[in-house]
Amino acid sequence: MRAIGQDEFGGPAVLKVVEVERPEPGPAEVLVRVHAAGVNPTDSWHRASGGLAGAVIRLGWDVSGVVEAVGLGVTTLAPGDEVFGMPRHPLPAGTYAEYVTSPARHLVRKPARLTHVEAAALPLAALTAWQALVDVADVRPGQRVLIHAAAGGVGHLAVQIAKARGAYVIGTARSAKHDFLRGLGADEPVDYTRTDFETAIEPVDVVIDAIGGAYGPRSLRTLRPGGVLVALASPAEAYLADEARPLGLRAAFMAVEADHAGMREIAALAGKGLLRPEIDTVFPLEHAAKAHELADGRRTTGKIVLSVTD
Repeated sequence: MRAIGQDEFGGPAVLKVVEVERPEPGPAEVLVRVHAAGVNPTDSWHRASGGLAGAVIRLGWDVSGVVEAVGLGVTTLAPGDEVFGMPRHPLPAGTYAEYVTSPARHLVRKPARLTHVEAAALPLAALTAWQALVDVADVRPGQRVLIHAAAGGVGHLAVQIAKARGAYVIGTARSAKHDFLRGLGADEPVDYTRTDFETAIEPVDVVIDAIGGAYGPRSLRTLRPGGVLVALASPAEAYLADEARPLGLRAAFMAVEADHAGMREIAALAGKGLLRPEIDTVFPLEHAAKAHELADGRRTTGKIVLSVTD
């Protein structure tokens, strides 16, 4: 089968089409014929750093496709089921390929209203947003939520999830993207290039920060007593917990993890039309390097997706 692999670390040009053996599902696993695979910043980070020692590695965690075969003990899925999910994260999954194996409970059935391209855009980014907003921050109706990079891959889904939870949503983005944010349900777009968000908004209960750097300390100053900052950019942001505590606030760095219950909630929201991914660009599998070039620019609106099977 065709897959995207690399035998050295570096820029997007290291990605190439390779021929590999089609995998077989092990116990509690399924084999998925991949229709589409989402591209995420974490894919670029893994592509660009580390040491290979002559090995070929493969990228990709987001997948949408059709179950081809099931392994021993699988009862939740059957051949022919349309599924999507985020297999194995943070361990390698290799969804940039024509076939991939996955633990059965890392996948859920794809809502009929979503195409495979749309479904492949959701898992990692939507799970990140869900786990940050629900599992960490416990967002409740009427709370005020500030989402940085609100038009980005995680951000635009976080806006919709927060609105589905009944929150008042403030999102930072350039002015050109404000109409897009309002269309997602954002109540108050803020242009971070023209306005100091610290002074432009009323205090909030929750901040979701996928940018990092100075945004963390600045965001703490926007929180009400008892407020929560969830940092997504880097483990280095863990220091914010110590800065938040004396202020009567809570801060935590969060890394996304495979989550069957979370994927079921995401599928339910998408099935009701309450969560839809914005697709910035779709590339064929063999143009994965071009997809990463675009992703590295960090100026996309929504998600980039690789189309594997028409």
